[in-house]
Amino acid sequence: MADSTSTCSLVVIILDTNPAWWGRQSNHGNPKLSLSKCVDSLMTFANSHLMMNHLNKIAFIAAHSNFSHFMYPKRQQREVTDIDTNIGEINDGKYELFDRMNNQIKDEIKSLVLKNMEVEFENDSLIAGALSMALCYIHRMEKEKPIGVKMTSRVLVVKASEDNPAQYMNLMNTVFTAQKQNVVIDACILDNDSGLLQQACDITGGVYLKIPQPQGMLQYLLWVYLPDPSTREQLTLPARVQVDYRAACFCHRNLIDIGYVCSVCLSIFCSFSPICSTCQTTFKIIAPPKLTKKKSKKPTT
Repeated sequence: MADSTSTCSLVVIILDTNPAWWGRQSNHGNPKLSLSKCVDSLMTFANSHLMMNHLNKIAFIAAHSNFSHFMYPKRQQREVTDIDTNIGEINDGKYELFDRMNNQIKDEIKSLVLKNMEVEFENDSLIAGALSMALCYIHRMEKEKPIGVKMTSRVLVVKASEDNPAQYMNLMNTVFTAQKQNVVIDACILDNDSGLLQQACDITGGVYLKIPQPQGMLQYLLWVYLPDPSTREQLTLPARVQVDYRAACFCHRNLIDIGYVCSVCLSIFCSFSPICSTCQTTFKIIAPPKLTKKKSKKPTT
């Protein structure tokens, strides 16, 4: 185990708050997948992570259908977080840091729901935008960490809505950036399998798991995602799933098995086009040679 006085772990939790998906669950009367229970499980997971080490840090980002929102910590709170973690004050039997974090996340979720009640939403969420915000925050925390402290970072994506192939390029850019920064991306899937997050977890060395029993979400969070990547090698975790490495075409954003690749910018298309729509390169089409009729020789007399 690493020295707790010199090593800290940062976990950025991205919660899919798509109102269309969560609204369908409530309309169907399914109490196993309510948003409030999901948030309670995530806050218990966050509190457990902070109790593992007094230097550990947590962050929450909401991936909405039309925007991404940073819920915790707020900018004005980041300067006093390190001071507050050393304060042992107790409020009604609760540690002050945990109580403040839980209340703030609940208030942010409530404001998201109330402010967007009359807006029409899509069936997908901006996971790529939330991942970009998470990587920017991780990069900032790396720059602001105390001298002599080693920080490991990872991102936990809790996703419920469907994939949007239109986010393929943005998501892949964030995934390769995370790989370069040694940031592990984990995925906790509540409903529909995500081929894009399967690739993200496989590339960065994270864990992809579709929860078979949503009512046991907290148990899966504590069992699979609470241990850091170095400790997971010593545990018996769910087997890795077969990764769907299909790419999305640049023309219609559909996942394809066979396509055409531009030799200049490496853009992928599902159908042939003489001009690349990305880099405007014109391809020369070499036609087969024309078949000429052989002249018949005149008979000699």
